[in-house]
Amino acid sequence: MICRNRVARYLAGDVRDSVPIGDLMRRLGCGEPHATSIRAFMTRSIDRGTRLVLLSAATMLASACGSSARLPISAGIGPTPVLPDPQHSLIPLVNVASVNRWPSGIRPAAADGLEVSAFADSLDHPRWLYVLPNGDVLVAETNAPTRPDDAKGIKGWFFKRFQKKAGGAVPSADRITLLRDTDGDGVADRRFVLLRQLYSPFGMTLVNGQLIVANSDALVRFPYRDGDTTITAAAVVITALPAGTINHHWTKNVLASPDGATLYVAVGSNSNAGENGIAAEAERAAIWAVNIATGAHRIFASGLRNPVGLALEQTTNALWTAVNERDEIGGDLVPDYMTAVRDGAFYGWPYSYFGDHVDARVKPERPDLVATAIAPDYALGAHTASLGLTWSAGVAMPPAFRNGMFVGQHGSWNRKPRSGYAVIFVPFANGKPAGQPVDVLSGFIDVDDKAMGRPVGVAMDARGALLVADDVGNVIWRVRAAASR
Repeated sequence: MICRNRVARYLAGDVRDSVPIGDLMRRLGCGEPHATSIRAFMTRSIDRGTRLVLLSAATMLASACGSSARLPISAGIGPTPVLPDPQHSLIPLVNVASVNRWPSGIRPAAADGLEVSAFADSLDHPRWLYVLPNGDVLVAETNAPTRPDDAKGIKGWFFKRFQKKAGGAVPSADRITLLRDTDGDGVADRRFVLLRQLYSPFGMTLVNGQLIVANSDALVRFPYRDGDTTITAAAVVITALPAGTINHHWTKNVLASPDGATLYVAVGSNSNAGENGIAAEAERAAIWAVNIATGAHRIFASGLRNPVGLALEQTTNALWTAVNERDEIGGDLVPDYMTAVRDGAFYGWPYSYFGDHVDARVKPERPDLVATAIAPDYALGAHTASLGLTWSAGVAMPPAFRNGMFVGQHGSWNRKPRSGYAVIFVPFANGKPAGQPVDVLSGFIDVDDKAMGRPVGVAMDARGALLVADDVGNVIWRVRAAASR
């Protein structure tokens, strides 16, 4: 309360110069700041209305009391993560890494026995990857569509600023680019715009001569022949997908079943923890099973806050997904995870997490559903933003990286110390995770605590190397076994 009053008194008077909120709070004896700069608002001649908005925002920040994580990130990894009591605050701790894209000659750090090089650069927010049978690589250059009813109010204003600082608030290119390595040297020397004027495209898959694209609002298909470098045919809608003016988790991913008859479609929630009302979550926070011939769909699994990566575990053909869990209950909660997806299963969101751990923020409660909630198989650390997921099966990788899942972790925005900002490998045995994860790529944060890149989608290329889409660095990285010396 003392800190809040100090901020209020300061901002009620004339603001003499531009002052970052962190400096302001330190000047006023408010301890470590929990927000980034609001200098754009803090000008010498702000009017009364603006001052009131600023006062409200700063008061919220001063009283937020979001705290740093109390456990090491390793505590939230594995089949039985540590789940401490939730920490509640008005707004969460914000620890956004601003952008300082890769300087010339600098690249991520690869694990021992691996080397990394740029497969393609100068892209426009590359998010997701798909490798065609002939070895051509498709990349979705994409970002969020217009969402007028998402992130509204003062809190939403700050969230959008944080997103811009993190490199995420850029217009969507709305295209799929085809990259071709004609001489086999691990660098794409030809690129073509395969599809343009899409609607925030994300997931891609090829089934029986049809290229399936998951736009943010619909699953569509296009005819494709081996070697095509451009597609001019109009999209044919397979089925509409939940979108609308909120469309909080806009990315939609797609993966075909082994027999090609079913498309699994990942659809994220319309909120963090149900704050937009349960009606807004209709058929969201779920994986759909779509009949490719008819477009009919059913909910394959639900209670998955934001399932993004989809992959088949190739010894059993089990469907796995990488899921981003909820925010705003502390730096140690809730761990993101990957799990085998059971048909008809419910995984808790928004009412509970990791089985029957109830989220008391969600009203009305649903103890009947919580009683059925399944705990996921393997936690990936709190706030790591684990997005990309692919089965290894890479002959260009060392043996230690040939039986498991690669995970692209986009990185935290509200945890201190940071988590994610890496590509990891989780070894498997007998169809299940078996052992601790290994950092495959790291070093995405520079010495000035800025993000040079953020990994997202991962895929194995035709030669058995790992490809990583870096949407902040605008690069696709290629990882393979280091050359013998």
